[in-house]
Amino acid sequence: MNKNYLIIVLLFFCSILNAQNLNIVYIGNSITEGALLKNPKTEAAPIRASQYLDKHLNGKVTFRNCGVSGMTTLNFLPISGQQFPNVKTAASELAQREGQLLFSISLGTNDSACTMAFGVPVLPEEYYTNMKAIIDELLALYPQSKIVVQYPIWYSPNTYNGAMYLKAGLERLKSYYPMIEKLMAHYSITHPKQVFPGSTEAFDFFKENYSTHFTPEEGNAGTFYLHPNKKGAEVLGNYWGEAILKAIGNE
Repeated sequence: MNKNYLIIVLLFFCSILNAQNLNIVYIGNSITEGALLKNPKTEAAPIRASQYLDKHLNGKVTFRNCGVSGMTTLNFLPISGQQFPNVKTAASELAQREGQLLFSISLGTNDSACTMAFGVPVLPEEYYTNMKAIIDELLALYPQSKIVVQYPIWYSPNTYNGAMYLKAGLERLKSYYPMIEKLMAHYSITHPKQVFPGSTEAFDFFKENYSTHFTPEEGNAGTFYLHPNKKGAEVLGNYWGEAILKAIGNE
């Protein structure tokens, strides 16, 4: 038999063995939902992240977007019965499919607000407790799943729409970063190689490129920047995709 033919056949079977289907549930707020985008069903960060993963994986990527505008960690607490049932429905459906089930959680922007959003302002310790409750329940329900905690991104310190964020809110959001690191330390012991951090680089990227990658909005304290535009959603999706790719590579 031709040697080159054997090599091709071997490579083909290796690619089949290395193929990895990925089933993702995206949990988040308006940024995850795709608020202010012209076509959120094709432009939102979860779609972009999934497209990024499609390009880097041999297997099929299937996802459900459970991002809802205005949501905080409290809205997603299992005990609240608000958004968690939707997450559970999406995850239970995807869990029936072949492949790795993964949750991408991006919460914290609304938690950092000073007014209006549910349960705000959420203190750093409360953010940790809420996130831990969500993650613990997901791991209990789907013990083979992986979870990526995406870091919330920068917004302008004059952000003030229906909810008041301002500089105090931005500082509070930054205080959640050590809480995410604390979560990683905890789960590295209790659930090794199951819970992973997102990228911290997105914060600085959007801080430096807000004028080109955010949609300007008129608010009570002037023009503010909170939601990624089409270009920004693609960049954010790539950051999320990179973090997810690292998570599923840590076998």
